[in-house]
Amino acid sequence: MTTPYRSLDRLIRPRSIAVFGGKEARRVIEQCDKMGFSGEIWPVHPREEEILGRRCYRLVADLPEAPDAAFVGVNRALTIEIIRDLAARGAGGAICYASGFREAANELADGNDLQEALVAAAGDMPIVGPNCYGFINMLDGALLWPDQHGMLRVKSGVAILTQSSNIACNISMQKRGLPLAYVMTAGNQAQTGLSDIACAVLEDPRVTAVGLHIEGFDSIEALERLATRARELRKPVVTLKVGKSEAAQLATVSHTASLAGNDRVSSALLARLGIGRVDTLPELLETLKLLHLHGPLASADISSMSCSGGEASLMADAGVRRSINFRPLREEQRNPLRESLGEMVTIANPLDYHTFVWGNRDKQTAAFTAMMQGGYALNLIVLDFPRLDRCDAADWVTTCEAVVDSSKATGAPAGIVASLGENMPEETALTLMAAGVVPFFGIDEALAAAENAAAIGAAWARPVAPPLLRSFPEAGDIVTLSEAEAKGELAAAGVTVPRGRSVATPEEAATAAAALGFPVVLKGLGVAHKTEAGAVKLNLASHDEVIAAARSMTAVASGYLVEKMVAKPVAELIVGAMRDPVAGPVLTIGAGGILVELLEDSAILTLPATQEAIRDAIAGLKISKVLNGYRGNPKGDMAALVATVAAAASYVVANASKLEELDINPVMVLPEGQGALAADALIRRRK
Repeated sequence: MTTPYRSLDRLIRPRSIAVFGGKEARRVIEQCDKMGFSGEIWPVHPREEEILGRRCYRLVADLPEAPDAAFVGVNRALTIEIIRDLAARGAGGAICYASGFREAANELADGNDLQEALVAAAGDMPIVGPNCYGFINMLDGALLWPDQHGMLRVKSGVAILTQSSNIACNISMQKRGLPLAYVMTAGNQAQTGLSDIACAVLEDPRVTAVGLHIEGFDSIEALERLATRARELRKPVVTLKVGKSEAAQLATVSHTASLAGNDRVSSALLARLGIGRVDTLPELLETLKLLHLHGPLASADISSMSCSGGEASLMADAGVRRSINFRPLREEQRNPLRESLGEMVTIANPLDYHTFVWGNRDKQTAAFTAMMQGGYALNLIVLDFPRLDRCDAADWVTTCEAVVDSSKATGAPAGIVASLGENMPEETALTLMAAGVVPFFGIDEALAAAENAAAIGAAWARPVAPPLLRSFPEAGDIVTLSEAEAKGELAAAGVTVPRGRSVATPEEAATAAAALGFPVVLKGLGVAHKTEAGAVKLNLASHDEVIAAARSMTAVASGYLVEKMVAKPVAELIVGAMRDPVAGPVLTIGAGGILVELLEDSAILTLPATQEAIRDAIAGLKISKVLNGYRGNPKGDMAALVATVAAAASYVVANASKLEELDINPVMVLPEGQGALAADALIRRRK
């Protein structure tokens, strides 16, 4: 279902603000005054004559004109009345502060009804919330925000959006040098979701990047719209998507009344859209710093320098956990590095430059410049500062100046990394940001930022993915097809299956086996777990063996499937499909056969999927080493495997409204040029 788009421009960049309520409304006025808001502010109160020197109005109808934005800080029943009046007056939008709507449906019987009434009262007027703390606009000093914050006015910066008011408060207090243009909360997302708010702030030319703290996706359609617009404007988006643990998923449902979905599907969905994903709030802030200054990275090639072998080892080890590449130095870099650092330094990446050039700005600049001329997407220098209240940081300042000099001379993106985040003074971080050098608080956080910036850059370099498959399940009972029926449907879709026949009796099975040619596989039909039930017999080489095998299955089987025995494969994979509550039908590829549970080696593809995406997913599996001819063994038929997965994906797309589950396990990948076959298949679908 398509969600209507409502412009939020007047609401988030207002020239006039109306405030409703008591204590919270007063705080909104205080914050706007404190931050120098230059527009009109109109308090509305049934009894007060004035608030903070401003005349109070009694009703929406009494206001001088329709306000661009309104903060409605009254009880939930009165909120609905005021929203109705604001919409009728033509207001630009409103923040609904009150709680007790759908998020409290388990405790309040009328929560759902009140939320529906609120949305109806708003009509075409945008509302954010309910159960919403509001937003901070530090570009214009417009704060529909009833609390303290730690932000300063900026001319440009990033926007951070969250469903959690407390997370927003915490972010506003950061001391990492990140310029915050907007901090916004979404509350219940009754009408306006997080993605729509993000689209609105992206359009502000002063916004450089957007960070989202997501508890549950509000609308896949809106998220796709956000990703498309971000790519068009070259303004990257990165998310902190919670819900990996069972406890977090339960908390999400109870807190926001939205579906969390499968976490691995969420990652696949975000990757498809070219949206970054981090795991912690510090990683979110550090990634946004990098994106604010330099945008997406051209590659995952990173350089690192430090004056300590211990720090170099920490960087190298942290890089193993990330999709980044400490690419070896180019030959032309070695002599300049040797000349500036001396003979005792091992020239490598990461590089320990020792302390021979410590405190020497010229020597350090020469060394850093030589490294930055290596074509790396990002150049990192590890530097932990001493306590400014007890120590002299002059030599550390010299190193910072050398990094800035080198970055300006080469035009290469650079960052200074404090291995302990608290060792980077805020004043230093602000100075470095102003000079175009990223001040990273923490090694893991710095590499997470590089990984995400490189992933977004790679995604933007690829063609735009087709729109996500939108499918809603049809009504009807779910039935399970027999293996023979499932293979018949898959074969019609282009999946290669072994030659075989479905028969009713042991004698017919023996006759079919002779016609197919021995050896054969015999399977009992109508059995859910054939191997465990003894309903699979391999390498049957004669008429009598088939008869004996079939008769041993008569207690569990409702018929038989006789198939030509497949030659020994290079590898066995699983290809499956499931219906995710958020993303719809998705495809899983992984190590198959008996290795499914043992290796837990799989990748998820959102649909429809291109052959390039399928190849990339397979290449990322551990079992890809086996497919590529591990330790001199034959290579698997990769082209046939990709074609098989693509055919399965096409089948899922074509049957999306009926299909509940698909399981092809194993797909037997034969040596190069010999194909890939679906040895077993399960399909569950609606009648």
